Amino acid sequence: MVREENASQITLETISSLSMEAELAAFKNPELARGLIESIQKLAPEQATLMEVCGTHTVAIARNGIRNLMPQGIRLASGPGCPVCVTSNKDIDTVIALTRIPNVTIATFGDMTRVPGSTSSLLKEQAAGRSVQIVYSPLDALALAEKNPDREIVFVGVGFETTTPLVAAAIKRAAAKGLKNFTVFGAHKNMPNALEAIVNDSNLQLDALILPGHVSTIIGVEPYKFLAEKYGVPGVITGFEPVDVLQGIAMIMRQLHEGRAEIEIAYARGVMPQGNPVALAAIDEVFETCPAVWRGLGEIPGSGYKIREKYAEFDAVRRFQPDVEPTQDPKGCRCGDILRGIMSPNECPLFRKVCTPENPVGPCMVSSEGSCAAYYRYY
Repeated sequence: MVREENASQITLETISSLSMEAELAAFKNPELARGLIESIQKLAPEQATLMEVCGTHTVAIARNGIRNLMPQGIRLASGPGCPVCVTSNKDIDTVIALTRIPNVTIATFGDMTRVPGSTSSLLKEQAAGRSVQIVYSPLDALALAEKNPDREIVFVGVGFETTTPLVAAAIKRAAAKGLKNFTVFGAHKNMPNALEAIVNDSNLQLDALILPGHVSTIIGVEPYKFLAEKYGVPGVITGFEPVDVLQGIAMIMRQLHEGRAEIEIAYARGVMPQGNPVALAAIDEVFETCPAVWRGLGEIPGSGYKIREKYAEFDAVRRFQPDVEPTQDPKGCRCGDILRGIMSPNECPLFRKVCTPENPVGPCMVSSEGSCAAYYRYY
């Protein structure tokens, strides 16, 4: 018989000891899930706020009812993990201004077309006759430029470190091919500097972080270590299935229980400690860090990426210098507070009443990874 004080540790180690095939089958195993829930219950402090900073985690937590499984006093807050949601109104307005330039076609992911700007959206501009094309990767936009040499193709580059290497590869390929009608509007952001702003937010009082799986496949562990070393905030990188998320939370609870603050990996099948050196090299060749404005968080130094001078000809703003209208935030929208984790979507006065997926007031209701969209669908 296993002694009770060792039961939670064995539960945490069970998955890592399985073969790959058994591990893949275990991610939705009810027995493992129950064991992890028991571990969380045993190890949880009286009060703690954990924040996930990945949109896919936001959806996984809502879809699987994980928030409702937490002990009393444990709060799961959703942070700035949705790249569409954190894109500032000024950036949205800039893309809209680019659509109004003659002979320009905007190539973008589908979610971006419905995000409201100050007075319009890409979907409204398309209805008004502007050229907007939905693509599934930056290479699709590159192909569009090759097929339409008489049009200026502007790809809207939005996302964290996960998508930035793909855009870098597209720019390098455009340079190699000598394409003169392909540019990128860059609104890429990097996660670690935003996390520093989050842990310094006195309104939040954050105790631990559920760190993003996708971003971490690129950047690895090192960029997060300052959270534990400088601020004493533990974090665990985890995957997206129910057992993944529960294992990540259980590992956080053990750290809190033992008074430790470390950055750990519960997603070893996807994340290496060093990240992806090839992807990181591609980012570094094409982009350099710069200040960036995050919706709800304001301007954060070093949290954005801009195209280096070497590839300046592929920077859409430098080439076209669009005339951007004065920016204004949607009246009554609380997306900013929701992205900071100090408010849940159902506390927003517009939620379900004025703001719905069919009629979104803010981006958190637009993107499938947005907190408001997840709450609307699952709560």
